[in-house]
Amino acid sequence: MTPEQAIEHSAARLRASGIAPEIAIVLGTGWGPVAARVQDAVDIPYGELPAFPALGVGGHAGQVRLGRLGGRPVAVLAGRKHAYETGEPDGMKGAIRTLAALGVQVLLQTNAAGSMDPAMAPGQIMLLRDHINVVQRSPLFHETGDHRFVDMSAAYDPALGAQALAVAQRLGVPLFEGVYAWVMGPQFETPAEIRWLRGMGAQAVGMSTVPETILARHARMRVLALSLMTNMAAGMADETLSHAHTMATAQAASERAVGLLEAVVAGLEL
Repeated sequence: MTPEQAIEHSAARLRASGIAPEIAIVLGTGWGPVAARVQDAVDIPYGELPAFPALGVGGHAGQVRLGRLGGRPVAVLAGRKHAYETGEPDGMKGAIRTLAALGVQVLLQTNAAGSMDPAMAPGQIMLLRDHINVVQRSPLFHETGDHRFVDMSAAYDPALGAQALAVAQRLGVPLFEGVYAWVMGPQFETPAEIRWLRGMGAQAVGMSTVPETILARHARMRVLALSLMTNMAAGMADETLSHAHTMATAQAASERAVGLLEAVVAGLEL
């Protein structure tokens, strides 16, 4: 099966649910409870979608849940393929292109991140205004034609970001804004690397999101992204970093994050 055939087959399988999602939500660590709020849910495992990846990270269920969230038709992706699993950044290429073929207009990304801003403590949420591709790798390697030269000057849609900020203000939920630095991982960063990233102008650091944003923009989808701070970055607090620590902190802070996300979905004007 060619990649194009895999995308066509996957889109047809999702379309058979009878739900035509306007918004797709990629659930990162700590954001899993969003799936439980989807009404009239139909679950399709990634294993039934040939364009979707096999996952290998704890906390990622590996299924698409179709239904309604905040009164809107959505596709919720429980899990993503990370570049640190294979060294390649294109693990979500088939999934994102399937969503585009399905007619999705907005990709709403979520992730867990380390805070590099002393004012942004674990448990706080940051709206991505921009990113730094520290890895300098692209999921568009091996593409051909001029369409591969994607304009990233407004990678995270300013109008959608403004709407998310307005929703957060209405709810009284603090919502920081900042730049997200994508690092390969899977190891956490050193204190020296964090000092370097802060000097580059980033407020949060993590191991995901940027490849999917590039793919979504290539597919002409609008992107909105939220980061849940699960720890202070290396050298900024007296704590030992681990994936278990990240998941525990994310779980403790997820209720407010999930409530904000649902309200943002309900309030988006596309």
